[in-house]
Amino acid sequence: MIFYYLLEYADFKYCLMVVLLLLLLTDIIKNKNPPRFPPGPWPLPFLGNVFTGLHFRTIDKLAERYGEVFSLRWGSEKTVFVSGYKMVKEALVTQLDSFPDRPVIPLFYKAFKGLGVISSNGHLWRAQRKFVVTHLRTFGEAKKNLETSIQQESVFLCDAFKEEGGPFEPHFLLISAVSNIISSLMFGHRFNYHDERFQKILRLDAEAIILSGNPQALLYNAFPRLFEYLPGPHQKIFANYEKIVDFLKDEIKKHKEDWDPSDPRDYIDAYLAEMEKKKSDPEAGFNMETLVVATLDMLEAGSESTATTLRWGLLFMMKYPHIQEKVQAEIDRVIGQSRQPTLDDRANMPYTEAVIHETQRMGNIVPLGFPKKACKDTTLGGYFIPKGTTVTTNLSSVLNDKSEWETPDTFNPGHFMDDQGKFRKRDAFLPFSAGRRSCVGEPLARMELFLFFTSLLQQFTFSPEPGVELSLEGQLGFTYSPGPYRLCVSPR
Repeated sequence: MIFYYLLEYADFKYCLMVVLLLLLLTDIIKNKNPPRFPPGPWPLPFLGNVFTGLHFRTIDKLAERYGEVFSLRWGSEKTVFVSGYKMVKEALVTQLDSFPDRPVIPLFYKAFKGLGVISSNGHLWRAQRKFVVTHLRTFGEAKKNLETSIQQESVFLCDAFKEEGGPFEPHFLLISAVSNIISSLMFGHRFNYHDERFQKILRLDAEAIILSGNPQALLYNAFPRLFEYLPGPHQKIFANYEKIVDFLKDEIKKHKEDWDPSDPRDYIDAYLAEMEKKKSDPEAGFNMETLVVATLDMLEAGSESTATTLRWGLLFMMKYPHIQEKVQAEIDRVIGQSRQPTLDDRANMPYTEAVIHETQRMGNIVPLGFPKKACKDTTLGGYFIPKGTTVTTNLSSVLNDKSEWETPDTFNPGHFMDDQGKFRKRDAFLPFSAGRRSCVGEPLARMELFLFFTSLLQQFTFSPEPGVELSLEGQLGFTYSPGPYRLCVSPR
């Protein structure tokens, strides 16, 4: 009897080994790289390189070892990483027709569903992007309303700073101000900084953005079917986005109740009208579901990155008070204290412009950009990239490329100044990415950064909390943002 059980156990072990070997063989065959595919670290069976962190500094180190074009595998999904200005330019500009699409990113698909502008492709993407560009201009730049809106919001923001007694954290005041610009465009109105419902939405969004960089949350992208039923930060991200979407649906519902097609007040009104016009073209995606996602796109892309840049800007001004003094001297000379900054002042304020650009460079807000997908078989850096492969451009490596920047590791506004003290553009300045998928909100962001930053430095001198050493080490979520800090303001 004992011998029988031993034999049965041996048979079970043998069968198990055969099954494991077959699975291993299947994994090897399924994930075998084609000839001339970019190199990378050896992947574990079934898992791939899931234990290789996706922090941009890790990607930089891997690029030093494997070259400017290398690959990683998460589960069975392969991603090619592209680093360095010349190679990133090759991917985004020279070969802009090779990588115009977005891959499916499971962590964000539940909220964005491949709709809107950020995550859509093909005819839908082209139609939605064209609409966004046209109507941002219609309700902002062309009517000259946008500058006035930012100036008015700057007053509210400066007043809110004045109301703070001692050292305070500026995060949600800044994001409230920036979000109100998008809110005015999208909803036709702004929100009070003390509006509890609006503040809750901003906090839910900020939490989701930070959690998006959590290694455990990123595992969901590799094994979505498995992690769908497991607890973890990804579940919190999904729950937060559900509440944000409910908020947006409520705003859209209010618009529909008193909508007048002959008198569009804002982006949502214009979108509702476009839905009527494009009924004969359903593939363009003009429907209620896409409207919700498009609105989510604008809050995400149009608020978080700009507010985070301003947070970096104030941190750098405290860290380098001599630079803050030079910005204020230029403000006093060009604008003075008797009027608000205007966009026309930019041409006469090269140093302030240089400081803002250097803040974007050093702030490194979206270090790995947003993934793209090869729409056809192509070659990059001598390597073969098959159609459908996810491609991530390492924008951080461009903003810190030692062959493009004189002192890449130092906050140096001189990077954007010529010998005559005039502002100069730099080809390797790509915080908004480049090519077909460059940030559609770049003109708006540049306006906001100049007017908000200049207004704050016109009104206040910023200093750190007494006894606290400021750190320039950021925290990586969906964006790279400063760690929490408190500041003191002295009215000028």
